[in-house]
Amino acid sequence: MTASTHAAHLAHLNVATLRHPLDDPRTAPFVEMLGPVNASADAAPGFVWRLVEDGAADATGLRPAGENVIVTLSVWETQEALWHFTYRSGHLGAMQRRREWFERHVEAHLVLWWVPAGHLPTIDEALERLADLRSHGPSPRAFTFASSYTAAEAVQHLQAAPPTQPEAINRSTGLDDYSDEAGPAPNAV
Repeated sequence: MTASTHAAHLAHLNVATLRHPLDDPRTAPFVEMLGPVNASADAAPGFVWRLVEDGAADATGLRPAGENVIVTLSVWETQEALWHFTYRSGHLGAMQRRREWFERHVEAHLVLWWVPAGHLPTIDEALERLADLRSHGPSPRAFTFASSYTAAEAVQHLQAAPPTQPEAINRSTGLDDYSDEAGPAPNAV
């Protein structure tokens, strides 16, 4: 976990529906990219934390949103840090091939929200923010790169969040985000 002087960090959830199982040869190129993409995120400026399955290098084995849906849940110091990693690093090459591995979503599949520095969001919290975005559209509580809000605009939602998660959460490194959302450079990630 990266040390930070920011009072708020940006949480990020991305859900992606697999076209084929992870052990299918058609998905092998994606699986082969996971390690390098995660290592790139580990070293990215502004990276704080990502969810991983206990005893694993990533979260692809976790399926809280459905058997064929993989999730990425991460925390970054700023919106710019996440945006830069997502769209200006080696991660972009994987994103450009996402149609080979993932279905096109008809509803929001990426959500961003501000959390107090030190807070590690749960999967339930993340899925609730995604549901909020899907039901109500972008707001300071749940937004996207293209419709972002600053931490100051989200301050009332920051205070409502629990301060931290139990230490049992695996504080691994990396990110395996395969989002469609390449909006303009953020103004506040």
